[in-house]
Amino acid sequence: MKLKLQTEAIQDITVLRCQGRFTYRDEATAFSQKISELLPNTRQLVVEFSGLEIIDSAGLGELVVVHMWTRASGCALKLAGANARILNLLELTNLSRVFDIHPTLDEAVLAFGSESEESPSAGHAA
Repeated sequence: MKLKLQTEAIQDITVLRCQGRFTYRDEATAFSQKISELLPNTRQLVVEFSGLEIIDSAGLGELVVVHMWTRASGCALKLAGANARILNLLELTNLSRVFDIHPTLDEAVLAFGSESEESPSAGHAA
């Protein structure tokens, strides 16, 4: 397989690092399987693309499916570290409007922190 997937935790955030080629069949299937394993145990997920060389239409399709899964499960999803070619592809397909995209993993992690500071505490009565 041409896609290597590694997970790690940073604070309460699950990071899925993608390295190699995110393309048709085995790679796209492996990505979806990994996300489905992670979703029951995470509420904040960053998919980190700095090691990703290329993504094709099947990979983009899997990203959209994963986006729907994360929303349905109450998990917040961010993309980080995509190279210029991948960013351009996300823009051309208008997926840049669908996904929360950050230049680096650190910025994606920080964005989760600033979101929790902005949202009201669930413990307060309305």
